[in-house]
Amino acid sequence: MKRDYFGTDGVRGPYGGPVINEAFVARLGQAAARWAGGTGTVYIGRDTRASGASLASALAAGLAAGGMHPVLLGVTPTPAVARVVAASGVRLGAVVTASHNPASDNGIKFFAHGGLKLSDSDEALIEAQLPNAPADQLGAGSRVWSEEDGTSAYVSSMASRLAPGALAGLKVVTDTANGATCATTPEVLRKLGATVIELAASPDGSNINDGVGSEHPDAMSVAVRQAGANLGVAHDGDGDRCVLCDETGAILDGDEILVLLALDALDGNQLAERTLVVTVQSNLGVDAALQRAGGRVDRTDVGDRYVLARMRECGARLGGESSGHIINLDMSPTGDGLAAALGVLAVMKKSGRPLSDLRRALTKFPQGQRNLKVTVKRPMQDCTALVAVQAALTQEFGHRGRAMVRFSGTEPKLRLLAEGESEALVRTALDRLEAAARTDLDVI
Repeated sequence: MKRDYFGTDGVRGPYGGPVINEAFVARLGQAAARWAGGTGTVYIGRDTRASGASLASALAAGLAAGGMHPVLLGVTPTPAVARVVAASGVRLGAVVTASHNPASDNGIKFFAHGGLKLSDSDEALIEAQLPNAPADQLGAGSRVWSEEDGTSAYVSSMASRLAPGALAGLKVVTDTANGATCATTPEVLRKLGATVIELAASPDGSNINDGVGSEHPDAMSVAVRQAGANLGVAHDGDGDRCVLCDETGAILDGDEILVLLALDALDGNQLAERTLVVTVQSNLGVDAALQRAGGRVDRTDVGDRYVLARMRECGARLGGESSGHIINLDMSPTGDGLAAALGVLAVMKKSGRPLSDLRRALTKFPQGQRNLKVTVKRPMQDCTALVAVQAALTQEFGHRGRAMVRFSGTEPKLRLLAEGESEALVRTALDRLEAAARTDLDVI
């Protein structure tokens, strides 16, 4: 079903634009309430953006106008909201966030019963309700909601995942992106006995993801080396991503984290279906690492909700994306950056090995990516030069590499990816793809 507003991860855009503004968000809330049956409680969290409180109130007004009882959780990580939805048995939850995007953007993510992200068809059904949700129905009487703390239960639950004092003797640097995890990840790590050095933990409404967090881990890497820390943990603004660095400051992306966790689970015969679910963007080295250990990899489209859908289809319990969305269904119903970090820390303590040693299990194929900002996302079939170059590269690479092209679902960007047997081949492939893209598209 066609969707006009929802992308790969909710509705997102510049605050004050045609979609992310209080009037439209209130209508979206009313439409979502109609989809959810117009009754029951709905939990709403947000990240630290200056626009978050106003948009959360607008969303609550719309949901209330649609017959639901909104509960505002305040600044709460996305995975914590998903947990509340799952634990309470309600049919709907929402987070006001634009994830890793800059502070000038914002958005809405919805969760269905069980803390699961909505399917494409569910999102299309919500959009279909928008004509039945006019702004003039949002009277003063609809602005009724309550407030609860959204983080305390999450912190207690996550801290209980490991034994008391399990992380004693470890020094960890956290970069919480001036976002929603500032009050959760450092606290959980300290409760478990770790010494914690905090970076980017002073949100002011405008500094979320501003040169920090999982998209910008360099400061974390430097801090780890300077402090002699065992590990660095970086989240994005809403806490559903995790990027790590080892004690040398070398960065680990989602692929490396997933392989580390999957191989540990395989070693204990604990990897469900002996399967790890990743996306088409994950490095081909992931497949090789799992195959050597007697496991298998299942690939799906880009987007953590597509990963989760495939996990549910095939019975897998572990999956994720190279971007750092890590889903461990034994710990969370959705991507959870803190859960991923705790999993890696547990492996480090159990094995007694440093992260720089554990990460060697994955030998990556040389890979390169480029993100090109475009004015308009044309249908891919109309990008004839780009399609032709991708087809030619696919034939040339055979089983020794690949070339991928896709538009971002959340930003006005074209994403190019190439993998091959050498860095030179990858650079050449990306140059050819970019040249074709500039022929077909208006690249800024």
